[in-house]
This record gives sequence, C-alpha cells and structure tokens, in this order.
Amino acid sequence: MIGNLDLITLQNIWWLIASVVGSLFLFLTFVQGGQTLLFTTAKDDLEKSLILNSIGRKWELTFTTLVLFGGALFAAFPLFYATSFGGAYWVWMLILFTFVVQAVSFEYRSKPDNLLGAKTYEVFLLLNGSLGLLLIGAAVGTFFTGSRFVLNTYNSVAWQTPVHGLEAALNPFNVSLGLFLVFLARTLGALYLLNNIDYAPLAGRCRRAAWFNFLCSLPFLLGVLGGLLFMDGFAADPATGKIAMESGKYLHNLLAMPVVVLLLLAGLVGVIYGVVSARFLNKECGIWAAGLGTVLVGLAIFSLAGYNGTAFYPSLSDLQSSLTIRNASSSHYTLTAMTYVALAVPFVIAYIWYVWRQMDSRKLSPGELDGEYAKEMY
Repeated sequence: MIGNLDLITLQNIWWLIASVVGSLFLFLTFVQGGQTLLFTTAKDDLEKSLILNSIGRKWELTFTTLVLFGGALFAAFPLFYATSFGGAYWVWMLILFTFVVQAVSFEYRSKPDNLLGAKTYEVFLLLNGSLGLLLIGAAVGTFFTGSRFVLNTYNSVAWQTPVHGLEAALNPFNVSLGLFLVFLARTLGALYLLNNIDYAPLAGRCRRAAWFNFLCSLPFLLGVLGGLLFMDGFAADPATGKIAMESGKYLHNLLAMPVVVLLLLAGLVGVIYGVVSARFLNKECGIWAAGLGTVLVGLAIFSLAGYNGTAFYPSLSDLQSSLTIRNASSSHYTLTAMTYVALAVPFVIAYIWYVWRQMDSRKLSPGELDGEYAKEMY
C-alpha cells in the first residue's frame, strides 16, 4: 500500500514522476522546433499556414506540460522551487515571457488588421522556439554545473550574482545543452510536420530539415555527453547528507545505474532511427521513434542528476546549501497524499492520447485551409 511506503521511496518515486513529465516536455518541444522552421523550411504563405495549423493544434500541450513539470517540482521538492524561482528569477521570467508571446502569437497572428502584423508574431514564435529552449537547456544544465546561492538557517535564499540566473548562459556545458535542445526540437518539429501534413513539396524539405538539424545537434550532444563523463560532481553522503565534490561523479552514476545507461543508449538509437528512416527510408512515422527516444534520453539525464546520492541543484557558493531529493522534498504525509492523486495520471494520459488521435486522424492538406474551417486556423 502507498501509505506504508517510507519517505526515501516516496522521494525516489516523485523524482521519477517529475523526470517523466520533464522528459515528455522535451518531446513536445517539436512545437517550438516547428515554429522556427517557418523561416527556413516554409517557402510561401501556404506552407507557413500549413505549419502553423499543424503545430497550432498542440502548442497548449507543451505549455501545460511545462507548467505541470514546475508544479510537480513545487509540490514534491518545494525547497528547490523556492530556491531556483526565488533566486534565479530572471532566467525563469525570460522563459515565461517567451511562452507568453507564443500564446499571443497563435491567437493574434492571423487576426484581420492586427497591430503588429503577421511577420512580428512569427518572430515571436522564433524567439520562443530558440531563445526559450536555449534558456531552458541552460537552466537544466545547472543541475550539473551548479549555481551561486546560499541558504540560511531558515532556508531563505541569497543569490550571489546580480543577474539572478542568467549567468547560467555563460557556462559552456549549459550552452551546449541549450543548443542541443534547440536543434533537437527543430529535428522533432520537421519529423512531426512530415507525419502530419499532406503536401509533397513541404514533405521533401521537412526530410532534409530533420537530417540537417540532427547533424547540427551532434557537436552539442557530444559536448554534453563528454561533460557528463568527465566533469566533477556534487555527491551527498548517504549517512550524513554532507555534500562534497567527487571526481567523475556522473560517470560513477552511470556505472552504478546500468538501467540509466540502457535508457540513454536506447533513446539515442530511437532518435537516430527516426531521423534516418525519414531521410533515407522515405518513412513518415519517424517522429514516434525519435519522440520516444527523446523521452528516454530525458529520463537518463534527470536520473543522473538526482539519483545515487547526487545533489540535483548544487551550490557553487556553499556546498552544504546544495539540494538533493532528500533535503529538498516535502514531508512524508504530503508525498503520500500526492501519490494517491497521481494514480489518476494514467487516465489523463489516456484521454490526451485519445484526443491526439482524433485531431491527427487525417493529415492536414491545403484543401483544409479553405472555407469555414480556415476561420478556426492560426
């Protein structure tokens, strides 16, 4: 029974739940990636309309999943939420801003006589798909590289830099992770459009875009993997909770958790297969292999950051202020109550899957942009 689970087990379960939600968000960033393809893959207004109407059916899912990820962390690990959002607020405010302008753009881009013009809203969508994901990647990168903060006796955060989180964008590892996410999202976006739009001229360019952006992502992926294999990490003593630097910590995590190695390898194979099948095997369903691969890679990354006695939000200014899933979590009672609520999640996922199938039951074609249907489009 859930009520009989000990605190450590509940903490591990909720880090896994948060990791699953975060990994699903990474897959859903095909929406952001598709937005950026407006400027490189679409050749005329018809193709722009096809792209926007295709991804416009899903953009709310991406934003909702991001909010759910933040909500899960807030409820399960409130000290992390208070520290990160209370100290590194400029980076989170910028991320939120890019998602706000995304929502505004989808709502007003095609409105008659809009004040800013369609091109301005397209630039907003580009910012969301590029700058927004770059900053998210940099923020996730701090799970490994650390941030400069100090927690006092009452767990009040004092941030040690004047830019409150934006300094993360100056770390090469963080930037590599951010740029990898940008190009991965563009790859996923091209694969999704290929699967969802019935228009041969655009399909050919989507295949090429998926391959090109995948190749662009590889140097940054290698930078991230190399960093994880060789960088020092922040280890927590299982008995005392004391934080200390450990050489090769994340490599040690990989060796200690072979399941994570399998997740990482299977995920990378899934992404590669999805791209190769689209570019060279003339398949249109590569988004599903690449999407599942993205989720598996995300699970591996989050597992490396939080499990095996690792500080998932390290402090560079005061090692003992670093946060782990042990010292940052909610109480046993709260986690138990949340776990009962989480039993409803499979039903929510089933509903999303059903609605998704209904929306994508047939491919979008230029003919659907005519008549009354077009009035509901973006």
